[in-house]
Amino acid sequence: MKKIFFLLLLLTTLAHNTQAQCTYANTAFKSGEYLLYNLHFNWKLVWVKVGTATMSTVQTVYQGKQAYRCSLTTQSNGKMDNIFVMRDTLLAYATTNLTPLYFRKGAKEGKRYTVDEVWYSYPGGRSHIKTRRLNNDGTNTYHTETGTECFTDMLNLFMRARSINFGSWKKGKSMQLKSADGKGIKKATLTCQGKQNVKTDDGKQWRTIVLDFALYEAKKGRFKKIATLYISDDNNHLPVRIDFNMSFGSAKAFLIQSKGLRSAATAIIKK
Repeated sequence: MKKIFFLLLLLTTLAHNTQAQCTYANTAFKSGEYLLYNLHFNWKLVWVKVGTATMSTVQTVYQGKQAYRCSLTTQSNGKMDNIFVMRDTLLAYATTNLTPLYFRKGAKEGKRYTVDEVWYSYPGGRSHIKTRRLNNDGTNTYHTETGTECFTDMLNLFMRARSINFGSWKKGKSMQLKSADGKGIKKATLTCQGKQNVKTDDGKQWRTIVLDFALYEAKKGRFKKIATLYISDDNNHLPVRIDFNMSFGSAKAFLIQSKGLRSAATAIIKK
């Protein structure tokens, strides 16, 4: 009887610890934050402004529970549309302690349109996901996975990463992750590349912390850098600049407007 009780206690403790690992205290943003970016695309070795992107975060209700909703939308202008149509919409829901709940990415890139969705649940304290990829030909691909580790996605990861205390991080320090998209789970890393001053399109200069986000390519047996984040070196950890590595080229997003910040933007060097 004592062995059974001990086993139940152990399982309860493990379940509690697994669930606890999937939570994180938000110290960086508040409901109502709104960020506006200029988008630049590298076309034949020349950087051209091709559109805008917006990121907003609000507190809302998801399946009857209080949650944050974060959305990121890119919009190419007429100049870009003549070369390559780009319409990406990312949406993520997380609990108020940043436990991932849902992710969606709709991407129109050229003539190709795909949708990724990820649903999260935590039965018995374990992490469970169900994913869907709407392929360009109209077919669907589904995947399910359960594990003791916490799963995340690009946007939920970004919400959480903003609250990490990077004060002790040195260049080369890396965090191992499990990132989900419509096809399933991939190994990912978030690696600090040190600090750098960054000038944005509105003329401001910021102190930033540079982070590389990479995904593991199983066929090639290596990690591929997907994006580089330049986040403000203050309590907000604002994405001041984002560099994207895409299949058809590279793009950059520069912050030009911010509203509803949680803390003072003390990382601004020059206004």
